[in-house]
Amino acid sequence: MKIIGITGTSGSGKTTLSKILNEREDVEVIDADKVVREMSIPGTEYLTAIKNTFGKEVFLEDNNLNRKALADKIYNDNISRQKLNNLTFNYVVKEILNRIKNVDSLKVNFVIIDAPLLFESGMQKYCNYVISLIADENLKIERICKRDNIDSQTAKRRLNIQNEDKFYIEKSDFVIYNTKNCDLKFEIEKILNKI
Repeated sequence: MKIIGITGTSGSGKTTLSKILNEREDVEVIDADKVVREMSIPGTEYLTAIKNTFGKEVFLEDNNLNRKALADKIYNDNISRQKLNNLTFNYVVKEILNRIKNVDSLKVNFVIIDAPLLFESGMQKYCNYVISLIADENLKIERICKRDNIDSQTAKRRLNIQNEDKFYIEKSDFVIYNTKNCDLKFEIEKILNKI
């Protein structure tokens, strides 16, 4: 069983690639963002740690996380973003490693960790290979606006605080240039066949 990390900036196509991979019977996809959402329900240690760090202003009246308030806070303040990342890495990496341990290795050939902050969290050290997705900035902005229902300036600000393509290219075993004409299914099959 091989562990493969998939990473890249917002709008690069990680979710689309994960959906393609999910169609294969020999693949188990662990989506780091989904793990965070699952751990962000009232009563969890992770959510309590967020409340202790950021206070009630990032919570709704029903004690659920106010994702928009938290996003506004971290996208406009480097210190807050680093605090959230440290908290998240601490809880999420443990949870992902736990899920990998529970994968049935007789049925699964590839465990995919879909993680935007794969390198920042240190999760690449648990991967046999890392694949980065790279896309043109305008295409990324278009995808982010559509996905998150935000304007292009907000999308651009979010991209500006993320690593540049060069960062991913230098640290990865494989790179997929996810342009408008890219056949992601073909590209990932080619890589999996090499592995």
